[in-house]
Amino acid sequence: MAPTRSSTSARPQARPATATRKAPAQQVVVMVATRKGAWLLHGDAKRKAWRVDGPHFLGHIISHVQLDPRDGRTLLAAAKTGHLGPTVFRSSNLGRTWKEASKPPAFAKPPEGVAPRSVDHTFWLAPGHASERGTWYAGTSPQGLFRSEDGGDTWAPIAGINDDPQFREWMGSAQDGTPDGPKLHSIIVDPRDAAHLYFAMSSGGVHESADAGRSWHTLVQGLEVVEGMDVATLTFHDPHVVRLCPSNPDRLYQQNHCGIYRLDRPGTQWQRIGNKMPKRVGDIGFPMVVHPRDDNTCWVFPMDGTSVWPRTSPQGRPAVYITRNGGKTWQRQDSGLPEQQAWWTVKRQAMTADAQDPAGLYFGTTSGELWMSRDEGARWQCIAQHLPEIYAVEVAALA
Repeated sequence: MAPTRSSTSARPQARPATATRKAPAQQVVVMVATRKGAWLLHGDAKRKAWRVDGPHFLGHIISHVQLDPRDGRTLLAAAKTGHLGPTVFRSSNLGRTWKEASKPPAFAKPPEGVAPRSVDHTFWLAPGHASERGTWYAGTSPQGLFRSEDGGDTWAPIAGINDDPQFREWMGSAQDGTPDGPKLHSIIVDPRDAAHLYFAMSSGGVHESADAGRSWHTLVQGLEVVEGMDVATLTFHDPHVVRLCPSNPDRLYQQNHCGIYRLDRPGTQWQRIGNKMPKRVGDIGFPMVVHPRDDNTCWVFPMDGTSVWPRTSPQGRPAVYITRNGGKTWQRQDSGLPEQQAWWTVKRQAMTADAQDPAGLYFGTTSGELWMSRDEGARWQCIAQHLPEIYAVEVAALA
C-alpha cells in the first residue's frame, strides 16, 4: 500500500450545543458488493472492532446489497450468476441463509413491432416507504424500473417507464458507452410521501413522479451535457448518482458526468456547485454522500476526468472532498489515505454514511479496499483489503 497522509485533512467544524439528547450508538453492518461476491462487516457500537462475514455468492457479480430498514434483518442482493443469469436473492436472517426470488426482474413481452429487451443485471435496490412493508424497487441494466410487494420474492415491471416510447428513446442503445451497460439507478422514495418518487438513468436524465409512478416528468433543467451535444436531448444527460437529504427531503444533490449539482424544491433548476471545487481536481466523479442531519453537508470522491477519462484518483492521490455550506466551498479530506501511487477510484454506489453522531463514512475502491472514517472524514483507516473490485457499499444500524 502507498504511504498515507497523517495530518493534512480539514477538521469538522464544532457544532453548536443543543438540548437534544444523543441516541445511544448501535452496532452497524456494512454491506459490500463486489465483482466476485458479497461481504458483511459487523461493527461494534464504537465502530472500532469489525467481524467479517463472507464471502456470500463467491464468484458471482453482486451489484448491490441492501438491508430493509423496516425490519432490520431482511437483506436483498442483486446478483448476476453464471448459470442463473440476472436474479435477486433474499435473506430474512442477516445473511445466514439466502433464497432466490421466484420471479426476478424481467421485461414484459413488448407489442408487435417493438424490439424485445432482456435484463442483463439488476443494478440498484431500494426499500419502499416505511408505510409499505414488503415493498421494494429495483433498477436494471439496460434501464428498467421494477417493483416488488412481497419482500423481493416476485417483481413486476413498471410499464409507464419500461414500455413508454419516449423513455425508450431517452434510454438510448444498449451500447451507450456506460461501462457494463446503461443503468437505471438512484431510486428515491420521499420519506414524507410514498407516492413521491425519483430515479435517474445513465444515460437518460433525472425523473420524478408524484403519483406512485403512474406519470413522470423530467428534472434536468440546469444540468450540462458533454460539449458538442444537445442539452435538449435527454439521451445525452448522464447523472451518475442522485441523493436526497434525510434531514431536508426538499434538497437533493447530484454527482453528474458533467459536474456536481444541488436542487432545492419546489424549484426545478439544478445549480452547479462543483465549480467551487479546486480547479486542479475538478468536479467529475461517481459517488455522492449526504449528511444524515445537516442538509448543507455532503461529500464527493472526485476522479481524473481529463480527456481520456482514465477513471483513477487525480494524480494517484485519492481524497474525499466535503462541503459544509451547500457547495459554496469545499475542503480536502485525506488524512490516512495514500499519499501517492494509489490509482484506484470509487464507483457510484460504493460510498455511504451511517447515522451516528459524528457520522461515519465508508467507501470501497476498485482495488478491493474498504475505508472508513468515524469522524465525518477527518481521518481515514482501511478496515478491509484484498477484496475483489468493490461495486457498492451500504451501511445500516442493527437493533
